Amino acid sequence: MSQDPAPDTRWLSEQEQTAWRSFLRGTWLLNAVLDDDMQEHGHSLSEYEILAMLSEALPDGLRMSALADLVVQSRSRLSHTALRLERRKLVRRRPTPGDGRGVELSLTPAGLEVVERLAPAHVASVRAHLIDVLTPVQLAELGHAMAVVRAAILDLDPDDPTPIG
Repeated sequence: MSQDPAPDTRWLSEQEQTAWRSFLRGTWLLNAVLDDDMQEHGHSLSEYEILAMLSEALPDGLRMSALADLVVQSRSRLSHTALRLERRKLVRRRPTPGDGRGVELSLTPAGLEVVERLAPAHVASVRAHLIDVLTPVQLAELGHAMAVVRAAILDLDPDDPTPIG
């Protein structure tokens, strides 16, 4: 007689499994199509996101650790992407003032030009593949649901109105 290997497991119901798989496949497909749309302009979605976050932090830039948290990338992955962007003269790295161990990343004028050129294409892609396919109520529910998930993962107050990066 076989014994249940995980008797305390709360297995997903059919409805929960359907929702989970829809979320998983939808997010993968959305990221892929957004990345494809940026690739048509010579950049990956992750590169664009880094440049966009830095454009919002002008003129100073951001500590690499803070930027990694904003773009939800490992510090190692961010360092590799930042190196590629630096070689293309779109960003510059420098030691964080007053902190010998920290590193800041900031946009160069060429990097700002790239963000300004790519932003309309990125917004059009986000609209075409997410914003315009949902009703305003669905979009608000999606935003709220993902804010709750983010808060739970990061152990934050889900009712805190602090905007995300």
